[in-house]
Amino acid sequence: MTAFMKLQNGSDIRGIASEGVEGENVNLTPQIARQIGYAFANWLAKKSACQTKDLKIGVGRDSRITGPDLASALMEGIIFAGASVVDCGMATTPSMFMSIVFKETAFTGAAMITASHLPFNRNGIKFFDKDGGLEHDDITEILSQAEKANVQKASADASVGSVDLISIYAEYLKNKIATALKDIDEKQPLKGLHIVVDSGNGASGFFVNKILKPLGADTSGSQFLEPDGMFPNHIPNPENKQAMEAIKNAVLKNKADLGLIFDTDVDRMSAVLNDGREINRDSIIAMIAAILAPEYPGSTIITDSITSDRLTYFLEDVLGLKHLCYKRGYKNVIDKQKELNASGTVAPLAMETSGHGALKDNYFLDDGAFLAVKLIIALAQASVKGKNLSSLIEKLPPLVEDGEFRFKIKGEDFKEYGLKVLDEFKKRASDAGYTLPHSYEGVRISFNSEDIKGWMLLRLSLHDPVMPLNIEGARKGDLAKLVEIAKKLTDGFDRLERKF
Repeated sequence: MTAFMKLQNGSDIRGIASEGVEGENVNLTPQIARQIGYAFANWLAKKSACQTKDLKIGVGRDSRITGPDLASALMEGIIFAGASVVDCGMATTPSMFMSIVFKETAFTGAAMITASHLPFNRNGIKFFDKDGGLEHDDITEILSQAEKANVQKASADASVGSVDLISIYAEYLKNKIATALKDIDEKQPLKGLHIVVDSGNGASGFFVNKILKPLGADTSGSQFLEPDGMFPNHIPNPENKQAMEAIKNAVLKNKADLGLIFDTDVDRMSAVLNDGREINRDSIIAMIAAILAPEYPGSTIITDSITSDRLTYFLEDVLGLKHLCYKRGYKNVIDKQKELNASGTVAPLAMETSGHGALKDNYFLDDGAFLAVKLIIALAQASVKGKNLSSLIEKLPPLVEDGEFRFKIKGEDFKEYGLKVLDEFKKRASDAGYTLPHSYEGVRISFNSEDIKGWMLLRLSLHDPVMPLNIEGARKGDLAKLVEIAKKLTDGFDRLERKF
């Protein structure tokens, strides 16, 4: 695999952009970004059936320390290809797609310099065109062309436009809230609500000053709003325990009605209720689904493969919706959502337990800030009725016991070996008489006897020689019993390094 191809991470580009971690060598340099920018412009011209001079491409970045240099280099490559480029400055991944939609910008394509929640020395690029985020094969083609490109720095007098995209985007979100809550108060519908935000020093600080405060919310206690690519307080990641503890403490200390936390580039979010309860993973999917259910009765909610049987019960038996437990990977669930809607099956939400959530009524865009808008509207509407957000998911069974175990696969051809493990794992489970529901990814087993209640899922990582095993027990003591079953089902695989 070539150096350029090693930068591909599914439908994104990811790499090491700065020194600072022992044993890691920089492999995403400004020159490489320059060549990628050139290749993207040419790829976009080919897809758009136009010349590069007819393209207008926006480039944004999050708060990472290498963002400015990589963005400048990417823009130089775009200019060298003959396209026009606009510097969007500090932005978010969802806003970069919306820059294609907004009439104020109307870009042909867009690029976002980000590596989401990864460490400070990492960075990457996400690309968009009018159809949304690029696919895996598109990135492969762009990297292949970039590797062959002979790209020089743009001339000193090359024209680069600029736009305050984040203000346009914030106004769009603010108007969504104002319109939905106009019956409460046309100007300050959030007056009387206390909402704290934890940005983790990523790119989401605008949500406080450009959305919540103008609409009347009390945002005192919000923290880490200033962009800082070294992330000195905690990783901006809703799946990180330290990050969730930080927003939980902020909510309780300030007696807030709601806490919001975003990842670095704001395509993911989670929340904390006024009592300190964390709303993430299954519960954030359940809450967004509950908000959408009245508008989309009987519709299909698409999730990744590691959502729980508890969530299936809530979606189907409580909300009257359908649950499609699909595959890991935010592009997988979003692509499935687009496919279903195109074929006539209404699927208003596709969401991963990681916090990636795409709405049908928002261009199938995974946008953490838009999900936060939905929660805020629901909070305001519930408050008027004397209720709180927890009422939306009061019938979601609580998480009792769960665990994730990651088994390394030794040797070469890990995918081939992993598939053999899955085949044998499934055969052993079937021979033991366990229930095997249909699974789009890996092998899932459900248990619903008086002795054991819960589920487990063994799957193969897409990119790494690892087999994750997720287990959830429905009652105290069930997890230990399920672990013992898993030990027997995975026993004897010579290349599988098991650690329970």
